[in-house]
Amino acid sequence: MSMREKKKYMVLSFHSTTEAMSFEKKCMDNQIPGRLIPIPREITAGCGLAWRIPADEYPQCRQQICDLQMKYENATELLL
Repeated sequence: MSMREKKKYMVLSFHSTTEAMSFEKKCMDNQIPGRLIPIPREITAGCGLAWRIPADEYPQCRQQICDLQMKYENATELLL
């Protein structure tokens, strides 16, 4: 059995589930890559959901996220 190679992701946490679901909808509507995941144990804050985006795609998406006034609590880079 081979271990899957871990990759770098930016993990965005949210204050509430409603905020996370709204973020997911806006990402899908605007072709922002990523997906909702259960919040990793390395992150202690948040509502239990997080948005995972490949770390190498985050810089170009960050401006779009800001332009769309999409809110999140924190952004943390993790190997997942």
